[in-house]
Amino acid sequence: MIAMAILHASLFTLHLNAQVAHVSYTSSRHYNQRVAEFERMESIDSTQIVMLGNSLTENGGNWNERLQVDNVVNRGIIGDTAEGMSERLCQILPGKPRAIFLMCGINDLSHNLTPEQVFNRVQRLIDRIRKEAPETKLYVESLLPINESNGRWKTLTGKTDDIPRINEKLKQYCQLTDIPYIDLFSHFTRGNGNQLMPALSADGLHITKIGYKIWAAQLRPIVYELNGMMLPIYMLDEFE
Repeated sequence: MIAMAILHASLFTLHLNAQVAHVSYTSSRHYNQRVAEFERMESIDSTQIVMLGNSLTENGGNWNERLQVDNVVNRGIIGDTAEGMSERLCQILPGKPRAIFLMCGINDLSHNLTPEQVFNRVQRLIDRIRKEAPETKLYVESLLPINESNGRWKTLTGKTDDIPRINEKLKQYCQLTDIPYIDLFSHFTRGNGNQLMPALSADGLHITKIGYKIWAAQLRPIVYELNGMMLPIYMLDEFE
């Protein structure tokens, strides 16, 4: 009888977990496919670090290889927005992950929103993560710059200078609420004003392998500390 009760309790828990993981929100076909893929994966747990974001995060592929650890999961979706990420937090927050690195806002900006409107959307996402997962360490990453000279991304035309405005609002809010803010933007614009350095992107928006190396170099010391690991000496001055 006891064994049967334990079995029923386990099945009930699994049922609840399945309910928690279900996302009813629908977006693009790719979004829906990725969400379904995430549902088939093992649930996120408290030992893991989540990379939550859009195409820039998804295209990073295996973040464990980039960061040289083994507990990072990629939850980026091409084209995703603050709303889309908020709707799929049910796949992430119940497991109380160790940390979340959030990259969000560039797709919202492409939807003809002002910097203030984009910030407000990302702020609501930040607030929800903090409220529903207070044990999880949240890191807010700056938006990356763009380079309009390519001419490919028409919905971002004239938005180059909006990005640092959003970043400044995010930085100020993070300082106010004691959330770690990671400035990636300045590492991608050195000597190029507010524009993404041409050598770091083939299309003016998405970044190259070198760009991902720069990004990973900024995160690696934080990830190592989260995992209680010492950063090897050869990494200390990487891309500084």
